Amino acid sequence: MIDLTIRSATSDDVSALLDFWESAAEETSISDDEAGVSRLIARDAEAVVIAERAGRMVGTVIAGSDGWRCHLYRLAVDPSMRRQGVGSALLETAEHRFITLG
Repeated sequence: MIDLTIRSATSDDVSALLDFWESAAEETSISDDEAGVSRLIARDAEAVVIAERAGRMVGTVIAGSDGWRCHLYRLAVDPSMRRQGVGSALLETAEHRFITLG
Protein backbone atom coordinates (compact mmCIF):
# COMPACT_ATOMS: atom_id res chain seq x y z
CA MET A 1 0.00 0.00 0.00
CA ILE A 2 1.27 3.43 -0.87
CA ASP A 3 1.47 6.26 1.65
CA LEU A 4 -1.91 8.01 1.44
CA THR A 5 -3.71 10.69 3.38
CA ILE A 6 -7.47 10.28 3.34
CA ARG A 7 -9.52 13.34 4.33
CA SER A 8 -12.84 15.07 3.91
CA ALA A 9 -13.15 17.89 1.42
CA THR A 10 -13.36 21.55 2.35
CA SER A 11 -14.70 24.51 0.41
CA ASP A 12 -11.10 25.25 -0.62
CA ASP A 13 -11.07 21.97 -2.59
CA VAL A 14 -13.91 22.75 -5.01
CA SER A 15 -11.76 23.91 -7.93
CA ALA A 16 -9.23 21.12 -7.47
CA LEU A 17 -12.02 18.52 -7.32
CA LEU A 18 -13.54 19.76 -10.57
CA ASP A 19 -10.14 19.75 -12.27
CA PHE A 20 -9.39 16.28 -10.93
CA TRP A 21 -12.71 14.85 -12.13
CA GLU A 22 -12.12 16.37 -15.55
CA SER A 23 -8.85 14.47 -15.89
CA ALA A 24 -9.44 11.28 -13.88
CA ALA A 25 -13.16 10.50 -14.06
CA GLU A 26 -14.69 8.68 -17.00
CA GLU A 27 -17.28 11.33 -17.74
CA THR A 28 -18.69 14.47 -16.24
CA SER A 29 -22.04 14.91 -14.54
CA ILE A 30 -24.58 17.70 -14.87
CA SER A 31 -23.88 18.59 -11.23
CA ASP A 32 -20.13 18.88 -11.81
CA ASP A 33 -19.97 22.61 -11.34
CA GLU A 34 -18.69 24.90 -8.64
CA ALA A 35 -22.13 25.65 -7.22
CA GLY A 36 -23.18 21.99 -6.99
CA VAL A 37 -19.95 20.80 -5.38
CA SER A 38 -19.95 23.76 -3.00
CA ARG A 39 -23.51 22.93 -1.90
CA LEU A 40 -22.59 19.30 -1.29
CA ILE A 41 -19.55 20.21 0.82
CA ALA A 42 -21.54 22.79 2.79
CA ARG A 43 -24.29 20.24 3.48
CA ASP A 44 -22.12 17.17 4.14
CA ALA A 45 -18.37 17.67 3.78
CA GLU A 46 -17.63 14.18 5.12
CA ALA A 47 -19.38 12.73 2.08
CA VAL A 48 -16.63 14.02 -0.21
CA VAL A 49 -13.52 11.95 0.44
CA ILE A 50 -10.13 12.85 -1.00
CA ALA A 51 -7.02 10.67 -1.18
CA GLU A 52 -3.72 12.55 -1.33
CA ARG A 53 -0.17 11.43 -1.78
CA ALA A 54 2.59 13.91 -1.00
CA GLY A 55 -0.01 16.70 -0.92
CA ARG A 56 -1.36 15.86 -4.39
CA MET A 57 -4.94 14.70 -4.99
CA VAL A 58 -4.80 11.16 -6.36
CA GLY A 59 -8.35 9.93 -5.76
CA THR A 60 -11.86 10.83 -4.70
CA VAL A 61 -15.17 9.27 -3.82
CA ILE A 62 -18.48 10.75 -2.76
CA ALA A 63 -20.05 8.57 -0.07
CA GLY A 64 -23.52 10.02 0.30
CA SER A 65 -26.56 8.98 2.28
CA ASP A 66 -30.16 10.10 2.08
CA GLY A 67 -30.85 8.71 5.55
CA TRP A 68 -32.14 5.43 4.18
CA ARG A 69 -29.77 4.37 1.40
CA CYS A 70 -26.09 4.94 0.81
CA HIS A 71 -24.69 5.88 -2.58
CA LEU A 72 -21.22 6.05 -4.09
CA TYR A 73 -20.40 8.64 -6.73
CA ARG A 74 -17.28 9.98 -8.34
CA LEU A 75 -14.93 7.14 -7.46
CA ALA A 76 -11.96 8.35 -9.46
CA VAL A 77 -8.27 7.59 -9.28
CA ASP A 78 -5.47 9.43 -11.06
CA PRO A 79 -4.55 7.22 -14.04
CA SER A 80 -0.89 7.15 -12.96
CA MET A 81 -1.91 5.84 -9.51
CA ARG A 82 -4.31 3.08 -10.55
CA ARG A 83 -3.78 -0.49 -9.31
CA GLN A 84 -1.87 0.78 -6.27
CA GLY A 85 -4.60 0.58 -3.62
CA VAL A 86 -6.01 4.11 -3.88
CA GLY A 87 -9.49 2.99 -4.94
CA SER A 88 -9.55 0.28 -2.28
CA ALA A 89 -8.58 2.79 0.42
CA LEU A 90 -11.35 5.15 -0.72
CA LEU A 91 -13.94 2.37 -0.73
CA GLU A 92 -12.84 1.23 2.73
CA THR A 93 -13.28 4.78 4.00
CA ALA A 94 -16.71 5.00 2.38
CA GLU A 95 -17.73 1.67 3.91
CA HIS A 96 -16.66 2.87 7.36
CA ARG A 97 -18.70 6.05 6.89
CA PHE A 98 -21.76 4.05 5.90
CA ILE A 99 -21.41 1.75 8.91
CA THR A 100 -21.10 4.78 11.17
CA LEU A 101 -24.24 6.30 9.63
CA GLY A 102 -26.10 3.06 10.37
